[in-house]
Amino acid sequence: MIEITINNEKNAYNVYHLVKAFYPQEEIRSVVDKKASHFVKIISRDLELVFTEMPRSTLDKELYLALAQQTKRTLPWGLLLGIRPTKLAYQRLSAGDREERVINWLEKEKYVSADKAKLCVGIALKERTLLSKLAKDKGYSLFVSIPICPTICNYCSFSSGDLLRYEDRLDVYVETLIKELRAVAGKVKDQPLNTVYIGGGTPTVLPPKLLERLLREIRDLFPARQVLEYTVEAGRPDAIDEEKLRLMKAYQVSRISINPQSMNQETLRLIGRAHTVEQIRESFTLARSLGFDNINMDIIAGFSNEKVADFDYTLAEIKTLKPDSLTVHSLAIKRAARLNEIKISADVVQEMVDSAREKASEMELFPYYLYRQKNSAGNFENIGYSREGKESLYNILIMEELQTIIGCGAGAITKLVDREGKVRRVDNVKDIDTYIERIDEMIDKKGELQWF
Repeated sequence: MIEITINNEKNAYNVYHLVKAFYPQEEIRSVVDKKASHFVKIISRDLELVFTEMPRSTLDKELYLALAQQTKRTLPWGLLLGIRPTKLAYQRLSAGDREERVINWLEKEKYVSADKAKLCVGIALKERTLLSKLAKDKGYSLFVSIPICPTICNYCSFSSGDLLRYEDRLDVYVETLIKELRAVAGKVKDQPLNTVYIGGGTPTVLPPKLLERLLREIRDLFPARQVLEYTVEAGRPDAIDEEKLRLMKAYQVSRISINPQSMNQETLRLIGRAHTVEQIRESFTLARSLGFDNINMDIIAGFSNEKVADFDYTLAEIKTLKPDSLTVHSLAIKRAARLNEIKISADVVQEMVDSAREKASEMELFPYYLYRQKNSAGNFENIGYSREGKESLYNILIMEELQTIIGCGAGAITKLVDREGKVRRVDNVKDIDTYIERIDEMIDKKGELQWF
C-alpha cells in the first residue's frame, strides 16, 4: 500500500497518476488534507518522499525524478499523463515550431523518451496532412452509439451491455436513437458532414431489419455529399454475416472493423469471447469478397497468459489476411472491468509493442494516430497503423479535438469545438434503459447549445 497525502486538491490528480505509473501493481490511497503540514507526502514500506510547496509544473518534475531514482527506471511517456500526447505536438507544429524543436521540447521538458518523442511528432505531422482536406471550423462528424456486445470481455470497462440482457429491447433502443438523430439533423442541416462512425459496443448485434432501419434513417437524415468516411465497428465475427455486410455495402459504408484482439483461441476463451479464430478468418474473407476495401483489425498487447511468441503469432496470422489498418492496444484495466489486474511486465509489453511496429511496417502499415489510456500495461500507448489512403479521419478527429463531433445514443459524448478551439462536452447517460426513459432530456441538452 502506498499512501499519498496532499494539502492542495489541484495537485492530487497528477501526483496519484505519476505514482501509479511507476507502481502499477501497488494499491494506492490518496487523501487531500488541507491542514497537512507538508505539501505532498508519499509513504509506503520502502518509500518516503516529502515535498514542500512549489508550482505544479515543478512538483511534477521533482516527483518524476524522485520516483525514477527510487525505481531505477523511466516512463516512456515521461510526464505526459493525458490520453492525447500528439495533441501537444500538433499544437506546437501548427504554431510554427519546427519538427526538431518539438522533439527536443518533449524530451527535455516532458521527459519523453527519444523514440516516443519522434513517434509523437511524426504522427502529428501525418495528421496535419490528412486533416488539411477538411473544413474543420465548418464541418462536423457524427458518432452513433450501439453499446451492446454479444458477450462482455472481462477487461472491458466501456458502458456496453450484454446482448442477452437487452435483446428484447433492441427495437425500442433503435427507435429512441432515431428520435435523437432526427432532432440533431434538424439543427445541422446546413453544415457539411465529414465522417460517420457507428460504434459501441458491437453495432452488428442488431438484427438485419433493425440495422437497415438505422442505416436508412442516417442516409435520409444526413446528406452524404461531403462525407469522406463512413465506418461501422462490425467488431465481433460472431455478430457478422453476409446479409449484414451486404446491407452496409448498400448504404455506402466505406470502412469496417473486424477485431480479433488475439488470434490465440485460449486467449479468446479466457477474456470471454464466444467466437473462434476460424470465425475471424471467415468474416474477414467474406467482407473482402463483398468488396470492402478498407478493413481495420484491433489487437491487444499485454494479456497475462500470452508471451511475446503468442503475440507474434497473432501478428503473423493477421499478416496473412492483409488488413488495410491495424490498431494495436496496450491492455488497460479500469475499475469497472471484471479483470482487475495487469500481470505482465513492462519489459514484455515493450517487446510486444516493438514487434507490432516492426510487423506493421512489413505489412506496409504505418502509424497515423495515437492515444493512451490510464492504467495500461507498461504505461504504453495505442497506435493506429494504416496503408496510405486508408487512414481513419474520425480516429484522428476524436483524438485531436479539432472539429465538432456529435454523439447520439447511450453513452455517446458530443464535443462542440468553437472557432477558437475551445471544447465543450455534452454527455448522454450511459445506461440504455435510462437513456430510453430520458431521451427528451438528452435532446433538450443538445438544444440549448449553439452547434457552430
